[in-house]
Amino acid sequence: MKTIPIAVVDDHTLMSKALENMIVENPQYRVIMNHPNGEDFIEALEKATELPAVVLMDINMPFKNGIETTEWLSEHHPEIKVIALTMEDDEKVLIKMLKAGAKGYLLKDMQPSVLFQAIDTVFEKGSFYTDFVAQKLLKVKAEDIKTASLLSELKGRELDFIKWACTELTYKEIADKMFVSPKTVDGYRDSVFIKLDIKNRVGLVLFAMKHGLC
Repeated sequence: MKTIPIAVVDDHTLMSKALENMIVENPQYRVIMNHPNGEDFIEALEKATELPAVVLMDINMPFKNGIETTEWLSEHHPEIKVIALTMEDDEKVLIKMLKAGAKGYLLKDMQPSVLFQAIDTVFEKGSFYTDFVAQKLLKVKAEDIKTASLLSELKGRELDFIKWACTELTYKEIADKMFVSPKTVDGYRDSVFIKLDIKNRVGLVLFAMKHGLC
């Protein structure tokens, strides 16, 4: 029976050892590498005679974190599948890890059966997402759609106003830069606040920075 070679990359020694012990009890899998950070893992990988098929990757690690290491693997060894293991349920971290190339995302308190299911699914089919991750992705998707809808309502001059609002200029100075009256700029401001459901200039700047408008 062919076994699946696994690598564990986690800076928490107790966690990585517990994972390894749990995995090797199952004859379907072999842990061929266990490293405390991405830097050590990559160094060992470049000298290895056998590559892992699946990597259980912690996200927060010193020297080279899970996101950076997964990006490196995606570029140099795209055939190696990464499953992210984390204590965090942060959507931003989840998206960054998936964009880096992770094929699965598990919280560290998962049941062993879920871990083995994830390894098998990723190895055979390419990706594995729990209901938790699917819900997170749907939430992020819904927020993206809402943002796209909001941005589509903004007119060209309103977008120009937003860029100027990100500067230190007063509204009167912005009016001069846009070659319009202060009253017209007040109209742009009020319209943008309503469309984006924003209460003040600070909120507008934060929104603009988040969505690359300034």
